[in-house]
Amino acid sequence: MNLTVFFVIFAVIVILILLWGIKIYNGLVQLSNLKDEAWSGVDVQLKRRFDLVPNLVETVKGYAAHERNALQAVIEARSAVTSAGVQRDRIEAENALSSTLRSLFAVVENYPALKANEAFGSLQAELSSLENELQMARRYYNGTVRDFNSAIQKFPNVMISRRLGYSESPFFGIDEESRAPVQVKF
Repeated sequence: MNLTVFFVIFAVIVILILLWGIKIYNGLVQLSNLKDEAWSGVDVQLKRRFDLVPNLVETVKGYAAHERNALQAVIEARSAVTSAGVQRDRIEAENALSSTLRSLFAVVENYPALKANEAFGSLQAELSSLENELQMARRYYNGTVRDFNSAIQKFPNVMISRRLGYSESPFFGIDEESRAPVQVKF
């Protein structure tokens, strides 16, 4: 009888440990999927911006032909986005593109005729709207990354998450250069 009680208690403990492990695993999978979904939302907005940039550059070229440096910087930043491999590199390249776009709009301030151009105004409004949507997508992504990173770092989840190969995901922040105000010079 004592041996039977021992085996029952042992079986219950093993089952509880297995259920605990399954619960942690399922929670991590759910958070990982939410994080991936959030990145997909950010990626869609970044793709829309990426596709809009050449139209913007071409419109500005006609008015500001001698502002080649600003235009070239935007073109190079857009190229860097294309060649970025891992997610961290992509975030850095997208931040550089954001920074060069801000610089381009600062240059545009010197061209009242360009600002009055209907095509440019439409592109600028579309980009502004797109940046707002991108900001919301980034905020959602960063929230899911926060939840995911917290879950894989907390005890006892950390004992399982590391063995399953989960690692922290990067936040989509802005670089120091983007924090500086854009200087408009006339």
